[in-house]
Amino acid sequence: MTIHELANNPTLSGQVRLIENIVYGAMDGEALHMSILAPWTQRFPKQYQTEPRPLIVFVQGSSWRTPKMGEEIPQLVQFVRAGYIVATVQHRSSIDSHPFPAFLQDVKTAIRFLRANAQKYAIDPQQVAIWGTSSGANAAMLVGLTGDDPRYKVDLYQDESDAVDAVVSCFAPMDVEKTFEYDANVPGNKLLQYCLLGPDVSKWPEIEKQMSPLYQVKDGQNYPPFLLFHGDADKVVPYEQMEKMYMRLKDNGNSVEAYRVKGANHERDFWSPTIYNIVQKFLGDQFK
Repeated sequence: MTIHELANNPTLSGQVRLIENIVYGAMDGEALHMSILAPWTQRFPKQYQTEPRPLIVFVQGSSWRTPKMGEEIPQLVQFVRAGYIVATVQHRSSIDSHPFPAFLQDVKTAIRFLRANAQKYAIDPQQVAIWGTSSGANAAMLVGLTGDDPRYKVDLYQDESDAVDAVVSCFAPMDVEKTFEYDANVPGNKLLQYCLLGPDVSKWPEIEKQMSPLYQVKDGQNYPPFLLFHGDADKVVPYEQMEKMYMRLKDNGNSVEAYRVKGANHERDFWSPTIYNIVQKFLGDQFK
């Protein structure tokens, strides 16, 4: 009989913990939740605590409804093993009478909450990235372009910054008006516009511009580095919007990388190990 022997793992090195349903605030009487992926070692006494790690704030696409936090968690585990803390955050749903800028205010509040609790979750508050998909990427882009903008700062954690140090966007609506025109025949499109933009149609063009990263780049202003992805067969958000955003940032002198995913539709066949590897390299370059 042969019994193999393995060493134990007293610090639980390499293990990843999911901390679910953390309430980071409340708006309009509605609790706001996030989940955090972190090393298991954080459960243990001080001698097992990890050093502060860069933070990735992830916002799942949801058509500006409340995101499902679990969509990307299996894939995000690899970023914890690579040395990050990952927080996937929810925001209020536009369909439930929370028009713009509610989702943006909520995501910014989540960032400030995480900075306020940096020690608890072993976060380096000086190294914060935001990563989003679809409407979550729209939020991520706006966060990157409006750091500490008083228009979007609510009362919670006001002493903390909601600015970020890097932005990753996957198939984001960069021009909201053009996105709704592109999706004009999708059932529920008009209802979503009323919920997101408000009942006064005359105000829609201005609100759509405030929501559109393409129109929020200010000439001569410094922004964090951006990494953009988009499938060139996207049936929900036109691929050309990424190209325009890339050129707007580049012409403004900002750091930006962009990748066209050949033949990829919205979400669906977009993802691959290559995407995650590129994100990891990009973030690694920012947070050396």
